Amino acid sequence: MNASLPIVSAVIGAVVLLFGKKLFWLCVAALGFAAGVELAPHIVQQPTPLVQLSIALVLGFLGALLALLLQKLAIGVLGFVAGGRLAVGLAATFTFAYTNSYWMVFVIGGILGAVLLIALFDWALILLSSLIGAHLIVGAITLPPTGATILLMGLLIVGVFAQATAFRRSRRGLPA
Repeated sequence: MNASLPIVSAVIGAVVLLFGKKLFWLCVAALGFAAGVELAPHIVQQPTPLVQLSIALVLGFLGALLALLLQKLAIGVLGFVAGGRLAVGLAATFTFAYTNSYWMVFVIGGILGAVLLIALFDWALILLSSLIGAHLIVGAITLPPTGATILLMGLLIVGVFAQATAFRRSRRGLPA
């Protein structure tokens, strides 16, 4: 069971990395899944891998349902959660004592992410889904910090390029 969570995260991450804009509902589901993995220790004291996977799957399912039924609301929620997670990740990377202001960092990043995603939906979705996919893949692999950063940036570039190419082709009426 311990190996299944990273494998599932990496597979979902790869799909979101390459097809996040096209599969918007999957992108929101993947974000719910990733949030569930991170939130599980805050919900349950020392969760087992099964409990952590269960929480992640439930939040992923709720994200997909939200994306399919309430797309506009899901866009805002996706931007908020992705922006919050990115802000927390950046705070963890560049500061040592961000834990006291975790929720404030998350909310400010979330608001900025929601505004960005709503205003520039197509391109922001390409960027955020590529970032989410890259983050899920990198999180499934144990690397030193420098290696993780290099892999994250490389995967982000691959994801943005792949999705932007498909987006431009679809706007021209060419098959993606």
